[in-house]
Amino acid sequence: MSDAAPTIRKASPADAAAWAQLRLGLWPDADDPLEELAQSLDDADGAVFLACLADGEAVGFAEVRLRHDYVNGTESSPVGFLEGWYVQPSWQGHAVGRALLSAVQDWTRAAGCSELASDSRVEDVLAHAAHRACGFQETERVVYFRMALDAEPPR
Repeated sequence: MSDAAPTIRKASPADAAAWAQLRLGLWPDADDPLEELAQSLDDADGAVFLACLADGEAVGFAEVRLRHDYVNGTESSPVGFLEGWYVQPSWQGHAVGRALLSAVQDWTRAAGCSELASDSRVEDVLAHAAHRACGFQETERVVYFRMALDAEPPR
């Protein structure tokens, strides 16, 4: 690991492969086609920030989107929503996550938002701690359910 702090920059479509690889660290089952990821980087309602070493290697990312629908625990619309936030384990604890979050906050403010929201799996206590350490406040816990309608109804 280098001693130099990574530089935070906005991702471009050329960064889709590096971003896709980092996403697997957060979502091991992610299988989004690179074409779709590259196209999403041109969406004005979202941004991806990468933490990059001097040699260009990306060691973390943060995805943010504007959400115009109701976001649990918020009071305004649109709201910036931190869709994904990940730093490689060897870089965790070195303020990389905070630097990524700072870029997300700046982008969200520039988009006219007064709130930034996020979510996490209920069991992911490390993510909860990281959110709290960076100033997020927990608003509520939700469990979602689904039912396949082609199944036989329970009797």
